Amino acid sequence: MGLVVQKYGGSSVADAEGIKRVAKRIVEAKKNGHQVVAVVSAMGDTTDELIDLAEQVSPIPAGRELDMLLTAGERISMALLAMAIKNLGHEAQSFTGSQAGVITDSVHNKARIIDVTPGRIRESLDEGNIAIVAGFQGVSQDTKDITTLGRGGSDTTAVALAAALDAEVCEIYTDVDGVFTADPRVVKKARKIDWISFEDMLELAASGSKVLLHRCVEYARRYNIPIHVRSSFSGLQGTWVSSEPINQGDKQVEQAIISGVAHDTSEAKVTVVGVPDKPGEAAAIFRTIADAEINIDMVVQNVSAAATGLTDISFTLPKTEGRKAIDALEKNKGTIGFDSLRYDDQIGKISLVGAGMKTNPGVTADFFTALSDAGVNIELISTSEIRISVVTRKDDVPEAVRAVHTAFGLDSDSDEAVVYGGTGR
Repeated sequence: MGLVVQKYGGSSVADAEGIKRVAKRIVEAKKNGHQVVAVVSAMGDTTDELIDLAEQVSPIPAGRELDMLLTAGERISMALLAMAIKNLGHEAQSFTGSQAGVITDSVHNKARIIDVTPGRIRESLDEGNIAIVAGFQGVSQDTKDITTLGRGGSDTTAVALAAALDAEVCEIYTDVDGVFTADPRVVKKARKIDWISFEDMLELAASGSKVLLHRCVEYARRYNIPIHVRSSFSGLQGTWVSSEPINQGDKQVEQAIISGVAHDTSEAKVTVVGVPDKPGEAAAIFRTIADAEINIDMVVQNVSAAATGLTDISFTLPKTEGRKAIDALEKNKGTIGFDSLRYDDQIGKISLVGAGMKTNPGVTADFFTALSDAGVNIELISTSEIRISVVTRKDDVPEAVRAVHTAFGLDSDSDEAVVYGGTGR
């Protein structure tokens, strides 16, 4: 039996009963002969509540101090979980991200892991302990300040530790029974996926699926760490995410043509109106955005008007970065030479994902037919070999997701998907 890294989300450790339930599952893995490292998130909505509190004190909290505040949530979870495990008669030690050797860059609130040196974790495991690690956090290599990894950072912590410790598997425990063909909160007939490739999971995560963070899957693919997504509230098999199909019992799990439908309502659209249609203009716009450290998603440029020689360029980005983007562009308006800016945060993105679509004609036509039949108007379109994404009105997203899900035969014939916990906040 080898080493297993388990990660438990906020809904799994939301209260004392949840923490005790998680402790029993960890102890069970230990009894089965595994060395166990458990990575935990903050309890329930603690992180959101701490952010709300910070914004009440200061409208723009300093990044360094916000990180100091937010890391308290995971420290509470790890200490309580270690106590619960000891109460079951097993030894456990808790570690902060910095104590666990999670080394990051110096960007506060969205740091990236650049190295993991888990010497203290390995020493604790060799002494027969269960190691409990606070997710979502690390320490800057340059400044030695505490940093946080951004939304879903505990998933990335878990996979990074699994890679550094050469674990057999990284188990991600959440409030659903695995990866589904759509968000079970929106599509009650969503079907659980037994196995999905890293590539398809990356597209789903990048398109808005919240069950796994994009960076976590990217890290797992790079180091070929199998991820097993399961519910901490049930004993069901869950979903395997790996490079190659696996056997579950005697059943060979194969790649589906369409893996699922993802959606995202956390983005906004910026339209730069009246851009001179000449070389270098788009570069100037997106250099301005890049210099502001803003990630963009979809980009569309309209056909230039012959009479004016001007065009419009639209792009999507996280809502949280909207004000920063507008301010940066306005500051450089004279240099870029556009007429005006339009901002729209009432949009939503729907994406169809599946490696099989590149060899199956008609997928694109069926996708747009389903949206048309549902009365959904499309504003932007973006495609890759294994994904089609569209932007539409935010209010149309739930109906659009359900229509596409049904059109591609993804609805389950069995019981409805269960969401055991979490507010979805």
